[in-house]
Amino acid sequence: MRKIAKLTVCFLAALGLAGPMTAHADYPERPVKLIVPFGPGGFTDVVARILGQKLSTAMGQQFVIENKPGAGSTIGTDFVAKATPDGYTLVMVSTAHVLGPWVYKKVPYDALKDFTVVSKLVDSAYVFVVNPKVPAKNVKEFIALAKASPDSIRYASSGNGGNQHLMGGLFATMTDTKLQHVPYKGSSGATNDLLAGIVESSFAAVPNVLPHIQQGKLRALAVTTSKRIPQLPDVPTLAEAGVPGYEASVWLALLAPAKTPVDIVTKLNNEIVKILASPETKKALYDAGVESAYAPPEAMTIYMGKEYERWGTVIKDASITMQ
Repeated sequence: MRKIAKLTVCFLAALGLAGPMTAHADYPERPVKLIVPFGPGGFTDVVARILGQKLSTAMGQQFVIENKPGAGSTIGTDFVAKATPDGYTLVMVSTAHVLGPWVYKKVPYDALKDFTVVSKLVDSAYVFVVNPKVPAKNVKEFIALAKASPDSIRYASSGNGGNQHLMGGLFATMTDTKLQHVPYKGSSGATNDLLAGIVESSFAAVPNVLPHIQQGKLRALAVTTSKRIPQLPDVPTLAEAGVPGYEASVWLALLAPAKTPVDIVTKLNNEIVKILASPETKKALYDAGVESAYAPPEAMTIYMGKEYERWGTVIKDASITMQ
């Protein structure tokens, strides 16, 4: 029956009668690569594994997670930009996707034009944390400490040009402090050295540090969003804690290479809508410290353009550049 269906589609296509929704009706027919352009164990990786497992079940083929970290997510993302646009190579990007072109002098793809948006997935606050040995008990005390000893306090990030780097840079600019940025090759390394006291602070994704905060191994000073988050209801926003106007959240989206067939994008999108709406997925995301925040391809494409311009202004004001 499947062979007959395929022959029918081919016949209709030859006559110009096959609509776009029938051209790839059997997608996916083999495993799909889902590229995470960050190291394993990080915020993006956690969400990718939740989504990948759900898509595997829903679509009858394995969605295989591959971590390709480096250069503020541009290495893994470039791999997908150059992949065949057939729906079998996807990438889960974060806000870092629209930061790279502003931070690096050369990025081998156009962040907006070389990709097809499948869906926005989640939003997440980041949390400003310090090692408990740091004497500052709140943001104002931390700022005073940093101003008293410029460049002596370090903040860890998952890599140059990434979300954590930019959030720290924005904080330093808005508070007129000089902090020493220490980039790692992923969130895990940054968190491990923060726990060990090798670095004093970090702007970290909630999933990466929530257990350590709850166990008293790290001290949360503030969250980066405009509102407090349910996972840390007693932790103030940075605006509340003494940095008026500070607001930064991180989103995740699923992208495919440009020119990926519309029917494949639609099929993926339809499954993601159902997955994100399920109570089981919502709980898994909540437990991971993020919030489901679906947006369709058209709306997310517009939003990414706005985020590109917004963060471009932040990066230029903070004078953050990489080679």
